[in-house]
This record gives sequence, C-alpha cells and structure tokens, in this order.
Amino acid sequence: MSDINFPLIMTAALLATASPGPSNLAIAGTAMGQGRAQALALVAGIITGSWSWSVAAALGLGAVMQANAWVFDLLRYCGAGYLLFLGYKSARSAMNSGQTKLRPVSAGSFRSAYGKGLAMHLTNPKAILFFGALFSVGVPVSASPLEIASVVVAVGLQSLTVFVAYALLFSSGRTVALYMRLRRWFEGVFAVAFGLAGITLLIRRL
Repeated sequence: MSDINFPLIMTAALLATASPGPSNLAIAGTAMGQGRAQALALVAGIITGSWSWSVAAALGLGAVMQANAWVFDLLRYCGAGYLLFLGYKSARSAMNSGQTKLRPVSAGSFRSAYGKGLAMHLTNPKAILFFGALFSVGVPVSASPLEIASVVVAVGLQSLTVFVAYALLFSSGRTVALYMRLRRWFEGVFAVAFGLAGITLLIRRL
C-alpha cells in the first residue's frame, strides 16, 4: 500500500477551505441575508463543483504518473509554490485593516442557488490549481486508483463539513460579529500554516 500523506492533504485542504474566499463569503452572506436553507442550497452547488475539480485533478494526476516521473516532481514543486502563494495572500489580508464584505447571492429558488454555487466554483480557475497542487504534493506515484479515490472522497466530505458549518454559523449575528473582530488573527494563522507547509515541502523534496 502506498504512503499517501493524508495528514498533509487533509490539513492543507482544511486550511484552504476554511480560509475566507469567494465561496465562503458568498455562503456567509447568503446565510445572513436569506437564511440557512438558501445557504445550504448554495453549498450543494459549490460542493458539486469542488468534487468535479477534484475528480479532474485525480484523473490528470494518474495520466501524469503514467508519463514521466520528472513531470510529477515538477508538479510537487508547483504545489509547494502555490501553498506559499496562499500564505502570502493570507498574510496580506491579515495586514489589511479594512472590513471584509460578505456578499450574498441574489434571492431565488433553491435550484437557482444551487446553480449559482456550481457556476461559482466551476468558473474559478484557482480551484483546479488548488486540487492539482493538493494531489501532487500528497499522493505518491505508486498510489492506486482506489487510493486516489479515497483522497477525493475524504477531501470532499471535509469540504462539505466546513461549508455547511459556514452556512449554519453565519446565520447567527453573534458569529458574524465575532468573526469580523478576529478576522486578521485568523488570516495570520492561515498565513503561517500555508507558509510552513510550502517550505517544508520544498526542503523535503530538495
């Protein structure tokens, strides 16, 4: 059985999913403005898009592994670079004293909210970059299709948990107020975590 780095994969995925971004801000804003049901419908669309990118990255990884090992190593370095880029973005956000805006999607049916969540994630080029980096840094060349599928499922379920938590928590005014007060601290933690992950990966591969 291959040595899949599940701790690294799940930690990186958790940090990326939980850190503020377009999807999380849309979920939070929808939960505040239109209620939990609309927010959960939006979550369903976002998760569908997320799983689509994850499966695409997994299939692409399999093709790369069948090609040349040096290409796989190149992907690992690119993945480390992307983790460092995420750390930079979080650090820049932590140093910004401005207020983060929570943007709800427009009101409509649950089907409409689902479609908007799906479109939001499928049209986000950063999503495929993230999943490509995630698989390249944590999944060894010897991983079987079943093992790769287990990563897709595990990351997907973790993402679902985080997004649903956003939908539930941000329907509470107290949670929103607390987050706004501590936003910069959260971003600072994310910056350090992403930076350490990227640097550790580079050192290990060198």
